[in-house]
Amino acid sequence: MSAPPKVLSFRDTSTETIEESGVRTEVESSLTPSSRTGTRAQIRCTLSSLIGAATAVGNIALIEGEEQYVQRASSLPLSMATYREAIQFARSIGVTPNFRRVIDYFGVPEGELPAGFRVELRLEADRALRLDLVRDIAYGKNGVKRPTNVLFSADSANPYEVEPIKGLIANLTCNPGIIYDLFINNTKANVDHLFSTRDEVMQELGRILGPGCDMSVELNNPFARSEQEILDEVYHFRELLSEYRLVIKVPHTGPVNADNMEQLLTGDKKFKKRYDQVETKDAFRGHNLALLLSDHGIRVNFTLMFEPYQAILALQAKPYFINCFIRHRAFQAGAMKRALTQYAVTDDPKYLEELRAMMVEKDYLSPGEKDLELLKVKRTAEDILRYRKFDSPEGSDGLDAVRHNLRLLRTVNLPDTRLIICSMEGPNNFPDIDSLLCDDQYADVMDRVVVTAEPNYLAQFTTCNQVISYQRRFLNAAKGQK
Repeated sequence: MSAPPKVLSFRDTSTETIEESGVRTEVESSLTPSSRTGTRAQIRCTLSSLIGAATAVGNIALIEGEEQYVQRASSLPLSMATYREAIQFARSIGVTPNFRRVIDYFGVPEGELPAGFRVELRLEADRALRLDLVRDIAYGKNGVKRPTNVLFSADSANPYEVEPIKGLIANLTCNPGIIYDLFINNTKANVDHLFSTRDEVMQELGRILGPGCDMSVELNNPFARSEQEILDEVYHFRELLSEYRLVIKVPHTGPVNADNMEQLLTGDKKFKKRYDQVETKDAFRGHNLALLLSDHGIRVNFTLMFEPYQAILALQAKPYFINCFIRHRAFQAGAMKRALTQYAVTDDPKYLEELRAMMVEKDYLSPGEKDLELLKVKRTAEDILRYRKFDSPEGSDGLDAVRHNLRLLRTVNLPDTRLIICSMEGPNNFPDIDSLLCDDQYADVMDRVVVTAEPNYLAQFTTCNQVISYQRRFLNAAKGQK
């Protein structure tokens, strides 16, 4: 078996500095003041520095027929270490078949590299240095990283809603509810009913977003009895969106399975069991489905993650995305806290009765526990709040799971796995998340974070009262100009 090609990645674009008064370099150098010697020469190399460069056995040439592909990347920076390695080992420069396939599939304009990919250099056995395009949504077009390490995503299947935000996001997530309830069957959203099927919607979203955004799509029925039925649906999505953009959303399943799922669809739609009264096979169905898709080269967005303890088991399934769902969990914790406080102040059992009813309604307790002893209800709620650290800065904002999972990501052997922070509502969720993301203790994992929400929710945080006040002033000043 031949050795794998050596990979020289454009992730490192550092420059080598030589401090010497009056020095000028011949490789795209720039001079800046130096505190010690007066000038600092920074040697800046690009891929074009290699083309035609002299080596011990001749000049580095472009591989015939691949010139136009290579020229797309000619301005990409190289560190001096990479430049030296290439000069030492490379004899020619070309592109991989995958590079050509990406460019041709997306119809990338002449002279450009597509967003959503980073460039890597692969040194092959014949000493050809080949450019490859590796999927990485941290990159905008032409191999330039996006403005921030934190990435943004839209929860929407509405093309009219996605269009205004397309240049700001790196991912889109949707599910059957978002596709059918909020768009296709919504006469206000689906103007003139131009879209009738899921495929039509996904194709239009793909056209709008282009190559730079991943698209997370949920299976219609994760409880399908046949693996082939699931794979057929996945392959259909891949044909629509390409292997590069497709991410399949796989849910945690808990005690729900193909035989009892009807309980959630008929009658009072309540599930007879409590959420933790599981069969092992059922509870790990989502994990095994994620592993199945991973084995078939499909990236997985492992969803329905609420509690911190779910994450470390979810990571065993090698997901591309894990999640933290925020709003309902935070609101429910607040309701528990209020009920317990009111009971502590008044000693009136009605507050525990209301708490019990809420916990049955929100599936903490099963319908069969609607008359559960109030003391047990109280202890259960107290245990939940204690675990969520609701009485401390760690969890009072409902973001304890986010903090936990950011710490966890430091320890995993999955370099491409990111955390999606999702399910937001109200005036505080996004500002609280923003404050957390600016905390220095998580700076090293900010490149593992994706924040996703409905476009209009994110839009609310582009403005404040002073925007109107200053616009009033500026517009009136301009109106009176002479």
